[in-house]
Amino acid sequence: MDRKELRQVLRLPHIIALYLGSVIGSGILLIPGLTAELAGPASLIAWLAMSILVVPMAVTMGLLASRHPSSGGVSHFVRLAFGRHYGNLVGWLFLLSVPIGGPVLAVTGAQYVAVLLGWGSMETYILALLIFILPLVMNGFGLKLAGRVQMIVVALILGILLLAICTSVPHYDAAHFTPFLPHGGLSVFQAAALMFWCFIGWEAVTHLSAEFVDPKRNALRGVIWSAGIVAIIYFAVAFMNVATRSYGQEEGSATSLSAMVQLTLGPAGGWIVAAAALFICFAAHNAYSSAASRIALTLAREGAAPRWMGTLNGKYGTPVGGLGFIAAGGILALCVLGSGAVTLNELIALPNATFIATYVGGCLAGFKLLRDDRIGRLASGVSLVVTVALYPFLGWPAVYPLAVVAVAAFWRKRHTGWLARKKGTDFIAAPEDGEAPKL
Repeated sequence: MDRKELRQVLRLPHIIALYLGSVIGSGILLIPGLTAELAGPASLIAWLAMSILVVPMAVTMGLLASRHPSSGGVSHFVRLAFGRHYGNLVGWLFLLSVPIGGPVLAVTGAQYVAVLLGWGSMETYILALLIFILPLVMNGFGLKLAGRVQMIVVALILGILLLAICTSVPHYDAAHFTPFLPHGGLSVFQAAALMFWCFIGWEAVTHLSAEFVDPKRNALRGVIWSAGIVAIIYFAVAFMNVATRSYGQEEGSATSLSAMVQLTLGPAGGWIVAAAALFICFAAHNAYSSAASRIALTLAREGAAPRWMGTLNGKYGTPVGGLGFIAAGGILALCVLGSGAVTLNELIALPNATFIATYVGGCLAGFKLLRDDRIGRLASGVSLVVTVALYPFLGWPAVYPLAVVAVAAFWRKRHTGWLARKKGTDFIAAPEDGEAPKL
């Protein structure tokens, strides 16, 4: 729909880097230690299972992106499968995740630095603001620049994680694997539910598929390479975390990665993990802000969002309207966090819920759109079962996506009623495939 205007500049290495940047998030800093404390060495079973279960999810998103490249991403797939209304609802679910999730990432990265430097709240939030704004500014100059920077950042992230793995090998002790199942079989399932957050992110890069070079070939190749790299890195970090018994320390299991590095490198390991936190949070925010700005573009063209959100930069062809929306919402969220009205843990629950709801919609669309592809249909079905089974475990944040859907439905009813009175029709004519919407 929008490939005639958005430039195809993302090659396979850029695509892999963007996938890795969106999937390898702050969870790698927190979850290995927390799941090991929850389930002991048996948590490795959950890591292995989730590494396998994430492949169908990644393949589903890769196949959909290769067949239907669009800046609308998952919302575009849902629109093709079930109609524009449902596609727009999924688009809003994704879009409203990023102005909340971006500040969470920025504050997480800033706090790692603040602890080392002894900063107060003011300095921490100034750094968080810089971490939040920088990817938005970069994306204003085009994805070619953002893609290149993402490759560098992801390379640094992988290098630091590999350093953590390799430096911990001399401290391996087989005795740390006994007892293997200290807290019962149920703890393994609880650990698997917790670590699902480490594997969210495959949907983000689908929004950039209109800017892939040769999307039919590179979208699926990129997602397969990325899934393999993610699975190996995650399992290796989790394995060495257990093998060195770096979790359950006085500092807390949430800092187990730092404890692993400090086994060999001492206090310098704290700085290495702080650098990793900054790189990881930057890369994830870069990928999601890129994707969300393009879904804002699509929603505006569909008439489901204000027209200004679809504004493109004349020189670089970038969706500056969507970037502006993310910037405004993110600054507001940072102010709320800084005021102490909500905690980081409370705020992060909201984008987590909308991401899961987005996956449910994407898997349903994949099951329909990929029905002629045996692998695609199987991958979509498995992914759908996993995401639906997870949703009840979200708790009260599960209400947030439902509230977004209810508000969007109410707005649509009033908006279409206004159009009917003004134009004598219930809907703006939907665009044909391959054409820009006529607003």
